[in-house]
Amino acid sequence: MAEPEIQLLLGVGLIEKDTNGDALWVWCYPSTTAEMRDLLLRKCCLTDENKLLHTFVFGQYRRSWFYITTVEVQDSSVLEKVTHFSIVLTAKDFNPEKYAAFTRILCRSYLKHGSPVKMMESYIAVLTKGICQSEENGSFLSKDFDARKAYLAGSIKDIVSQFGMETVILFTALMLKKRIVVYHPRIEVIQEFTRTLPALVWHRQDWSILHSYVHLNDDELEALKTCTGYIAGFIDSKVSNRPDLYDVYVNLADSEITISQQAKEAMTMGKLHKEIGQLIVQSAEDPDKSDSQVIKDISLKTKEILTNLASFTEVSDDGEKPTLNFEALKQKRYPPATENFLYHLAAAEQMLKI
Repeated sequence: MAEPEIQLLLGVGLIEKDTNGDALWVWCYPSTTAEMRDLLLRKCCLTDENKLLHTFVFGQYRRSWFYITTVEVQDSSVLEKVTHFSIVLTAKDFNPEKYAAFTRILCRSYLKHGSPVKMMESYIAVLTKGICQSEENGSFLSKDFDARKAYLAGSIKDIVSQFGMETVILFTALMLKKRIVVYHPRIEVIQEFTRTLPALVWHRQDWSILHSYVHLNDDELEALKTCTGYIAGFIDSKVSNRPDLYDVYVNLADSEITISQQAKEAMTMGKLHKEIGQLIVQSAEDPDKSDSQVIKDISLKTKEILTNLASFTEVSDDGEKPTLNFEALKQKRYPPATENFLYHLAAAEQMLKI
């Protein structure tokens, strides 16, 4: 059973750009912090000098997801001095399709009525009943948008067709809960690519590691640094000069993946990685396989690795989580890169004795 919206939705807000070119917060419900308002002003494209309109962006900041739809106002009698506006939703769950659909309805309502009152009615209806319906603005039913669908919306096959065998570097980094930074000048490309990556470690089904739209801003970087492993998307190429932020750097524009100096030891590739890489490429290149079947193939291989790792663990008397018996692993005489990977995987899965 999906969580009711009252437990997921955090707030709604409205940002307008007027004929003088100023972008300002106009209204929000319930009230929000100055820090969050500044962040969302930065994320909506209305404060950008480059004048590029991004119709929909999403991201995460300190465990809150934000979803922003921006529209241009053309010949509106009710919004005379407004050239553009953004509707912002904040929520606890990752579901871009759901919130894109809902913000579109709120946008249509604001364009028609020019007042937040009607938007507020729709927001409260979804918050309490999970549904809002109107003749002119269309209807929205939150239970139409399953979280699992959102997890499977990206294309693993596209990632593999771009990076081939190097996809195994991304797989390894995710398995070991490393920090991945992705750069591309276009936010839409970043969002599509980064949202798909957590599916490489499907057994965790953890999209909280995704920060698909980060600026090189002190508050945002501070928040990012509190996370153990993450996938962070940047549109500013200066991020490549910040090795303190990443273990793996993906330059999407040039199709290049770089492993940072400090992560090289944990990320040493060997026979096992080659096997996994070949499996990923073969599965993704099979025209008869869908993206979800490719994810399933990778997931089965992951389960095999984790089952193997579990065979080297021992359960303590106090019934705590099994911990790795390093001697048992060493006796297997695996190639050094495989042993190294399994050891670091045990660390990522919190199987090491402290």
